[in-house]
Amino acid sequence: MTKSILNIEQISLAFGGVKALTEVSFSVKQGSVFSIIGPNGAGKTSMLNCISGRYRPNSGKISFDGKDVTSLRPNDRADLGMGRTFQNLALFGHMSVLDNIMVGRHHLLKNNWLTGPLYWASGAQKEELAHRRKVEEVIDFLEISHIRKSVAGTLSYGLRKRVELARAMALNPKLILLDEPMAGMNLEEKEDMARYILDLNEEFGITVVMIEHDMGVVMDISHEVMVLDFGKKLISGLPDEVMADPYVKRAYLGLEEEADEAETSQVKLEEVS
Repeated sequence: MTKSILNIEQISLAFGGVKALTEVSFSVKQGSVFSIIGPNGAGKTSMLNCISGRYRPNSGKISFDGKDVTSLRPNDRADLGMGRTFQNLALFGHMSVLDNIMVGRHHLLKNNWLTGPLYWASGAQKEELAHRRKVEEVIDFLEISHIRKSVAGTLSYGLRKRVELARAMALNPKLILLDEPMAGMNLEEKEDMARYILDLNEEFGITVVMIEHDMGVVMDISHEVMVLDFGKKLISGLPDEVMADPYVKRAYLGLEEEADEAETSQVKLEEVS
């Protein structure tokens, strides 16, 4: 049986009197694609912020790869193998694509401000070349070699999203957190991003926790889906099981309402005829 790489136990988070999350528990299996869905304001990004360390939950426990990380800082979680992308792009717009991705390797550097000045004698040069080779592998994987020297801030939105994914991959993560990786993309860009996410999961063995509103993408690439609503967990399970749940259809997808409207329209047409 596949072990869980991430365990969330009774996480609660509040901002003043506003409850963002209320006793949410779930686990993510190693090597899986786990999607979190729900309406706007459901607490999805708050949950990712708790997992990545940007927010400290008021109560509960977060375990990653067998370690309690509830009180660890974001950079300490990165050292353990946790990567992250953001809903709003967090690239350095004035830097090149290559330099942005190299930032993702920063926590892996062994040389410091003392040994760095001795560039050739201390091994800093060899270390930098080794990290650049890893970055070039990520660049090739995401098919962005043609923009590797471009300034990040001049790129299209879809390409900048891909660069941010590249930087998260450069962390060499065991787990990657993706906050709406396909938001604002056209159909072709979404198809490309979905393929990259599947490939990094299958070829690199990276576990993925993803927030996404595109239900077609969620159904196609997820192994498990969890629904949040008003900061509470509604249901989790296989994509087909979750989407078949009556409450999810009504509260999130609105399918029953659409069916009722269609039935009412049909009755009116029959009355007219």
